[in-house]
Amino acid sequence: MGRRARLVSLAALLGLGACASTPDAEQARICRRALPTLVPAGSRVAVLREAAGPQERSIRIDFSQERDGRSPLPRYAICQFSGMSRTDLSGLTSDRGPLGGAALYLLKHYYLDTPDAALAEPGAG
Repeated sequence: MGRRARLVSLAALLGLGACASTPDAEQARICRRALPTLVPAGSRVAVLREAAGPQERSIRIDFSQERDGRSPLPRYAICQFSGMSRTDLSGLTSDRGPLGGAALYLLKHYYLDTPDAALAEPGAG
């Protein structure tokens, strides 16, 4: 294989890798909507970065927890999605640990699709 062909192949592989690490927009939206539930009342969330998570079908969001009179606190959340549907949130773990089964159920069924969740959703990073 010639030098030019190797460079073209390398560029193609890098391009595929970049696409694979781009989070799904709908999954990112669902994950962002969960972030306000991970911080104390009165705190603000600022999204710093969205990226593919450590497992297949997961997204990692780095964010800061902000409160008046305090320094921003760096945080992260990892949202895992099931193989049944690309938008079925199957797990949520933050720097404080995993969200329990009952809390995840309540989050999915009674919060994520509400107008309150849409209003509280922090912007994309």
